[in-house]
Amino acid sequence: MKLFRMAAVMLAVLAGPAYAQMPNLNLLQEGPGKTPEEKAAEAEREKAYKETLKKIPDAKTSNDPWGGMRSDPPKQQPVAPKAAATTAPKKTKAGTAAN
Repeated sequence: MKLFRMAAVMLAVLAGPAYAQMPNLNLLQEGPGKTPEEKAAEAEREKAYKETLKKIPDAKTSNDPWGGMRSDPPKQQPVAPKAAATTAPKKTKAGTAAN
């Protein structure tokens, strides 16, 4: 009896993932056909929706709620051209040991 229960549990454990991967078949994908009045009403709604989208202004500011909490990135200083390098060796002071 214990063997049958164990077999049933193993079968359920192995069949669960396989069942989850099966496609969901929908035989009535779009439902019954629409009447001409319904099609006209849907076209009118779609037209009104698109006109409404055109009226929305473009967002100029960023939508960053944490923007005030962050510090600004460091601004880079303009790089000045280096002066002409001299080829003469540096002089050391007398009496000091050079490391």
